[in-house]
Amino acid sequence: MLLPDWAVLNAAIDWLGHGLWNLAWWQVVLYTLVTTHITIAAVTIFLHRTQTHKAMELGPIPSHFFRFWLWLSTGMVTKEWVAIHRKHHAKCETIDDPHSPQVKGIDEVLWRGAELYRKESKNMDTMERYGTGTPDDWIERNLYTRYSWQGVGLMLIINVALFGMAGLAVWAVQMLWIPITAAGIINGIGHYWGYRNFEAPDASRNVSPWGLLIGGEELHNNHHTYPTSAKFSVKKYEFDLGWVYIQMMSAIGWAKVKKVPPKLQLGEIKPVADEKTLEALIANRYEVMARYASEMRRACKVEIDQLKARQADVSPLKAAKRWLHRDDDKVPAAARGQVAQARAAHPVLDKMVTMREELRQLWLSTNLTREQLAVNLQSWCRRAEESGIAQLQQFSMKLRSARG
Repeated sequence: MLLPDWAVLNAAIDWLGHGLWNLAWWQVVLYTLVTTHITIAAVTIFLHRTQTHKAMELGPIPSHFFRFWLWLSTGMVTKEWVAIHRKHHAKCETIDDPHSPQVKGIDEVLWRGAELYRKESKNMDTMERYGTGTPDDWIERNLYTRYSWQGVGLMLIINVALFGMAGLAVWAVQMLWIPITAAGIINGIGHYWGYRNFEAPDASRNVSPWGLLIGGEELHNNHHTYPTSAKFSVKKYEFDLGWVYIQMMSAIGWAKVKKVPPKLQLGEIKPVADEKTLEALIANRYEVMARYASEMRRACKVEIDQLKARQADVSPLKAAKRWLHRDDDKVPAAARGQVAQARAAHPVLDKMVTMREELRQLWLSTNLTREQLAVNLQSWCRRAEESGIAQLQQFSMKLRSARG
């Protein structure tokens, strides 16, 4: 029997209001959070760690799922994302960096990051030079790349069918999630604000030690220090949710990790630093310099305590403290006067800054042989231990115990 016109209209209105799933509001919110989190996982595991940096391999099941999901939820083309991110690493903080807040300004990258991405994706030189080794099979050429935005259109249809008009809001959140989190927060804030574990040769920073919301991408300084590592967390207090997923997939044979961050191993203290010590130093140079920075902070605390005991002004040293362990080219012009004043007033800190640069030259000196560099390292350790500075002496002995 045919329904009256009013019944059909009421049914249509009811469907538009609730869709096929008549869920409570909190269930719709939960669905939205779950789907956006899957998108984050696809970006960090498939696009970033697997495709861009080749830090790991993914089996066919997760690879095809992530490719399909990214087509539905973002419309991004794998080759474009990979090429742009590789160029970002190759040209980081230069005029050729597609999205550096240090060059383009934080507001530009934070609010217009998606536009910068689209602009760079049209640069054919970028695509050809940096987009090699990405999927190029039939489905990539004839669906994911050729009809990239039809996927997000299909996602819109699915959401409206499931939730009615509320599906429009769900879809809007899904479409904005990556531009806000990846293009804005990671590319913008990740090179502008946060803490640094390592003196990477760029402005990268860890936004948070707990990589939950963006699947571990919050640990951006760690990633720029060890870009080919499948694991982003380094310190004991850091957490990389993407790494948890990778370990789970590895346990069932869906993933194979190629590389993780190197770890400096300490053994017995050698009488003198040798070429093996030099190898360990160079291989773990970022961790070595992070440890040196810790010793400098301890030395600063001693100097500050001595100033307080004399009831002297500690503000100049406190202002310079955050820059004393940084490479000279990373110290802003406004802070260089403070650093110079602190070094002139505190010979211990001046000596530590000088010897830090000498230590750094051991891996920057490309014109010296291994034998010459080993001799220079031995000389550095001898002078450190004869300096009378406790922090230098302790650091040198640890350095002589380095095994790799």
